[in-house]
Amino acid sequence: MITLDFSITPVDLLPHCQRLWGLAGPKVRRLAERFPHNAPSPVITRAGRYEPQGWTEWTRGFQYGSALLAFDATGDESLLTIGRDGTRGDMQSHVTHFGVHDHGFNNVSTYGAMRRLILEGRLPADADQLAYYELALKASAAVQAARWSPIHNGGGYIYSFNGPHSLFSDTIRSLRSLALGHLLEAQVLGENDEPVVLLERLVKHARATAEFNVYYGAGRDAYDVRGRVVHESLFNGKDGRYRCPSTQQGYSPFSTWTRGLAWIMLGYAEQLEFLDALGDEELAPHGGRQAIEGFMVDAGQAACDFYIASTPTDGVPYWDTGAPGLVRLGDYLNRAADPFNDYEPVDSSAAAIACQGLLRLGRRLQQRGDREAGQRYWQAGLSTLRTLLDGPYLAEDPEHDGLLLHTIYHRPRGWDYAPPGSKIARGEACLWGDYHLLEAGLYVERVARGQPYYAFHLPLGGR
Repeated sequence: MITLDFSITPVDLLPHCQRLWGLAGPKVRRLAERFPHNAPSPVITRAGRYEPQGWTEWTRGFQYGSALLAFDATGDESLLTIGRDGTRGDMQSHVTHFGVHDHGFNNVSTYGAMRRLILEGRLPADADQLAYYELALKASAAVQAARWSPIHNGGGYIYSFNGPHSLFSDTIRSLRSLALGHLLEAQVLGENDEPVVLLERLVKHARATAEFNVYYGAGRDAYDVRGRVVHESLFNGKDGRYRCPSTQQGYSPFSTWTRGLAWIMLGYAEQLEFLDALGDEELAPHGGRQAIEGFMVDAGQAACDFYIASTPTDGVPYWDTGAPGLVRLGDYLNRAADPFNDYEPVDSSAAAIACQGLLRLGRRLQQRGDREAGQRYWQAGLSTLRTLLDGPYLAEDPEHDGLLLHTIYHRPRGWDYAPPGSKIARGEACLWGDYHLLEAGLYVERVARGQPYYAFHLPLGGR
C-alpha cells in the first residue's frame, strides 16, 4: 500500500521539477535529430536508445507533445520549434486516421497543446494559426467518434484498433478529443445528414467503460474486487451484448494490468474537470449532471482506491497485479517497489499516469467538500510523483535517451529490453512514460507557483 506523506506539498517538488526540465531539453532535442520528419515514431528504448516498435504509430504525438510541455515549463524556443514544426509536418495523418482509438493521445497532445498555448497568451494571438489548430481538433473528434459500436442497452463505445467488438480502458483518455470537439462546436454528420452528437458519444463511452471495465465488489464474477480494472471488454458483434473480459498487454483478464488501471484513473478525473466547464442544460439530454458525475466519481474513486491498496509503498506498481512471479517477492506491497528483482518488472509509466489521476481527482473532491478522500488522493499523487522525480526512476544519465526509467510496454510479447545479466526487463524508457512525467511535473509546478490551472480543455476560449 502506498505510504502517504501528508507533509509534502507541490512547492516541495519544485527543485525536482527544475531538475526534470534540465534533463528534458537536451534529450528532446536529441530525439528530434534522431527521429526527424517522416521518420518512424520512437516508442521504447533499448540499451538507452529510442527505437521504433511497429504496431500503430500511437506515440508520435507524445514526441512533439513532450517538446511543447518542456517549452511551456522553460520558455526554450528551440523546444517550441520542435513541437510546432513536428505538429505541422507529421501529425496531419493522425487527424484523419480512422483505424485507431488514439486521437486523444496524438492530437490533443499536439494540436491541443498549441491551441492552449495561444489561448493562454504564451504564443502570439494569431487568429489564422488558432483556426488551423482548432480545425484539426474538430476533424480529429469527428474521426474518433466514427469508430462507434452500439450495445444492446442503448449505449455504445469507441472501439479499439482490435475491432468493433473491443472496448479498451485506454480509450477513456482519448475522449479528450470528443470533449474538445464539443467545446469547439464541431458539426459532425453521418448518413442522410444525421447529426453525430459528440457529447452524447463521450458520455455513452464513459458510461460503458464504467459499467464493463471497472469492478465495484458487487459479485459480478469470482474476481470482482472493488476498483479492479480490465484492459478490454468484448462484445457480441451481432447484438452488442457483453461477452467477457479480455486483455492484450496484461497477464490475465481476471487480473489488473496496471497501466490500464492508470488510464482509468486519469481519464475519469479529466472528464470530471471537463464536465465542470459545461452547463446543466448541455448535460440534461444525456442523463443529467448528477447521474453522469455520479458514475464517473464512482469509477474514478474505485480505481484510485485499488491503486493505492495494490501498489508498493513508494507509489510505483508492478506491471500487473496478478503477475505470477509476484508470489516470489514476498510481502512486496509493504516495501518500496524493486525494479531490479529477478521475477517481475515494475511499470513506472503506469505510475506517471496514475499520479496525475490521483492529483486531479483529489483536488476536485476537496473542492466539492470531500476533504478526507480528496486529500488522501492528493497526497498519494504527490508521494508517487516525488518517487518518480528521483533515482532510480529519473534518468539522470545524459547519454540515456529517456527521462523515466523502468517502464514496460508489452510484457507478454517480450518487447521490452532486459540488460545482460538481468532476468527481467528494466532500466528502459517509453515515450508515453516520458510525456506523462513531464505533464505531471508541469501540472504540479503550475499549482505550486499559482499559475493558470493546466487542463486539456482550458482555457475555454470564448465559452
